[in-house]
Amino acid sequence: MYPIVRKEVLNPQVTLLEVAAPLIAAKAEPGQFIIFRVKEGGERVPLTIADFDREKGTVTIIFQMVGKSTKELGQLGEGDSILDFVGPLGTASHLTGYKKAAVIGGGLGTAIAYPQAKRLHELGCEVHAISGFRNKDIIILEKELNAVADKVVIMTDDGSNGNKGFVTDALRSLIESGEEYDLVVAIGPLIMMKMVSERNRPYGIKPIVSMNPIMIDGTGMCGGCRVKVGGETKLACVDGPDFDGHLVDFDAAMKRQGMYKRQERDADCRLLGGNGHA
Repeated sequence: MYPIVRKEVLNPQVTLLEVAAPLIAAKAEPGQFIIFRVKEGGERVPLTIADFDREKGTVTIIFQMVGKSTKELGQLGEGDSILDFVGPLGTASHLTGYKKAAVIGGGLGTAIAYPQAKRLHELGCEVHAISGFRNKDIIILEKELNAVADKVVIMTDDGSNGNKGFVTDALRSLIESGEEYDLVVAIGPLIMMKMVSERNRPYGIKPIVSMNPIMIDGTGMCGGCRVKVGGETKLACVDGPDFDGHLVDFDAAMKRQGMYKRQERDADCRLLGGNGHA
């Protein structure tokens, strides 16, 4: 059992839980994920590690309540426990050696982009953080991003925070203003990551994207999380989740993602965060 030591509601759909998991915290790195199971007989659900504290022995996860399991997880409070909490899984992000990076999060992807920005900042890289949301009421982690980034730009689809547009608009504006990046990290909806990768292709900037297809075991045995990268089949759970965005076949990934639209609709699974794409 893994006790919840802190719970914070970030917006009506998104919740943060800090979980006591000292063995995972001791080895966790940005880019890796855990798989949780709320109770016996429950489904196994992967969530990217949003933060970790080795001294406290805790791991932070941020999730949106869109299905049965995440809704059950969201009903837990401080002092309650999660039955299974397995990790760290996946390959850690390779973030050393960069001088200036743009770290982009679309909607809930901001929770995954934050630890990348934090690690780059710790490594001495100049970090510009860009996030996109549907409106100002669902913006998350603005304070945390400001603590680890040299520049923060938050876009909203409706312009309710004063910056109307997509994350690709912000990236283009920064590049055209003279900012020279040697890395772009993009995390969010598939279409957003595709458009960000294509946006920086003419500039020769390396894009790292985080692929999060359906996973079951998280160890590469089931093959459910396969993605096409550079013409080869890769498994996001063990080969990723980070990949070069210029090599990912996003069209194939989006087609596979759409296979379960009916089941998700029947289960009332709706992502309510912003897309931040163009």
